[in-house]
Amino acid sequence: MSAPAKSVLNESKQIERAAMLIQMGARMQVLESETTLSYERLIRLYKEIAGKSPSKGQLPFSTDWFLTWQENIHSSLFLNIYEYLAKGVNLDPVEQLTKAYRLYNEQIESAGLEALLSFTRAWRLVKFVDANMLTRTKCSQCGGQFVTELYENARHFTCGLCNPPARAGKSKSAGALMLH
Repeated sequence: MSAPAKSVLNESKQIERAAMLIQMGARMQVLESETTLSYERLIRLYKEIAGKSPSKGQLPFSTDWFLTWQENIHSSLFLNIYEYLAKGVNLDPVEQLTKAYRLYNEQIESAGLEALLSFTRAWRLVKFVDANMLTRTKCSQCGGQFVTELYENARHFTCGLCNPPARAGKSKSAGALMLH
């Protein structure tokens, strides 16, 4: 049995997808996972689009980042948008991710906040949810869906907006969430 013939059209679609992901800030591991292009092609494409070599180092591998106060609010906003798109539109997973990330950024920008969730972290969050390492739990006070660990007691869960930690919202940095 022979290998399928290479398709110029498919390769073009893969290059277009990789270019879009690079423009959104995806790291090399994301590109390798979400395209069929070789590592060497991805490196060349990355340098051509970004004008620099890709960042080195491992991707975030812990779920803890998504559970801290401000980061959890940003992650929850993104994941709710992502899940909403899954219900309403038939998109492939990368399209769903990129559309959700764009909408997340629009919401954050319109609120005058700094986006804490990078594209690569958003991708990682989706992977953690798919692997049943994180989920969404409904807040018992406001009814919003927030990123939590799987074993969170849903009956007594209160989100970080309804019950913020003592120092939450005290940051003077521009673009940080402020509580009144």
